[in-house]
Amino acid sequence: MSVEAKQAKQLIIDEIKGKLDGAQGAVVVDYMGLTVAEADAMRKRLREAGVDYTVYKNTLIKRAISGTEFESMAEVLDGPTALAISKEDATLAARELNAIIKDMKKMEFKAGVVEGQFYDKTGIQQIADIPSRDVLVAKFMGSIQSPISKAVRTFQAIADAKAE
Repeated sequence: MSVEAKQAKQLIIDEIKGKLDGAQGAVVVDYMGLTVAEADAMRKRLREAGVDYTVYKNTLIKRAISGTEFESMAEVLDGPTALAISKEDATLAARELNAIIKDMKKMEFKAGVVEGQFYDKTGIQQIADIPSRDVLVAKFMGSIQSPISKAVRTFQAIADAKAE
């Protein structure tokens, strides 16, 4: 292997390490079956959501994750592999990819690491099915607000009835 080829590979390894540095979550998917147009649309959607999605050679990913909290993903790095990384929201990559997988009916999860914890295919699917924090907070606030609103209406009805 030439010096240039080694340097090029090292640049890619460093790129992967840089993307994973400070990442809250990373998901590995099998992207087989996508057309070029579907892949472009998916990349655009993920980019707009704040997820970095890139296809790398498995050997380069393995070298980049060696000795990191993402090292456990090495066991699923075979065949066509893409890496989706989220720096802000630990479950964002899994949730966004899950929505895309449901829409396109193609691709599948291999595994992932969320906040330092490894999840296999089944585990990352369960993580992906959990609504975002904002959605959960909104549901919780709605469930709290409903009984309060009902009580206020009841008290108002009693006050109106006594006023008559």
